[in-house]
Amino acid sequence: MDESASAVHRELNRRNWEGRVPIHAASAFYDLPGFRAGGSTLRPFEIEEVGDVTGLRLLHLQCHMGQDTLSWARRGAEVTGLDFSASAVDTARALARDTGLESRARFVAADVYDAADVLAGERFDVVYTGIGALVWLPDITRWAEVVAGLLADGGRLYLAEFHPLMETLDDDGRTVARDYFDRTPQRYDYPHTYTDGPPLRETEHVEWHHPLGTVVSALAAAGLSVEFLHEHGFTLFQAYPVLERDEAAGVHRFPAGHPGVPLMYSLAARRTSVPVPR
Repeated sequence: MDESASAVHRELNRRNWEGRVPIHAASAFYDLPGFRAGGSTLRPFEIEEVGDVTGLRLLHLQCHMGQDTLSWARRGAEVTGLDFSASAVDTARALARDTGLESRARFVAADVYDAADVLAGERFDVVYTGIGALVWLPDITRWAEVVAGLLADGGRLYLAEFHPLMETLDDDGRTVARDYFDRTPQRYDYPHTYTDGPPLRETEHVEWHHPLGTVVSALAAAGLSVEFLHEHGFTLFQAYPVLERDEAAGVHRFPAGHPGVPLMYSLAARRTSVPVPR
């Protein structure tokens, strides 16, 4: 991997996300007033799969404005959120104060790859990575090594993500438009973020595609034991016109009779031994 190009791309993304933060904080999509009033942003399948977190030390990598992080705090965890956007971390800290969770939550501004140094050898019972995070990381092998190093012995990674097959489908959701195995960085120039709100000033960003096998293999190579891998036939938004809203579950699915593909996945991987240095 070209480290200098990776650093340039990550800085481009950081500036892009700094611009997204005030838009997201004011958006109906993120609904910070509703969260302050007691809402949770965790999805039911995440709560079920992670289980009871009471008293556990949980680290949320790429936490953005901290709503998922603080939702775990509301379920009893002692949480740390880390994000490369200083503006997002400032918003998360303010949200922790506003919700009375400041004593059980802290937020750190840092790149994921610098997490071990910034957290100075701390270890966690759970490392959580939320939906839509991995496409912003150029090196999944290095990410897995960072995660393994942050886990206490017996600790677990929990990852919930959009399925990489989604990225291969055309806008209609019916045809394959991209090579699943193409891992070259993709540069985009969009005037808006994915929420409601005004246009961005920093409109360019870079994403990386990570096939599912690459993610699982990286975790195994880092010394983690995969406990489960669940592929889900639903997603959280109207990704394609063909999807139908399941109001009861609050998700979107392919209609009955339509050939489906997995739209999301979740996995848990446990640190059962000291990772082997590479």
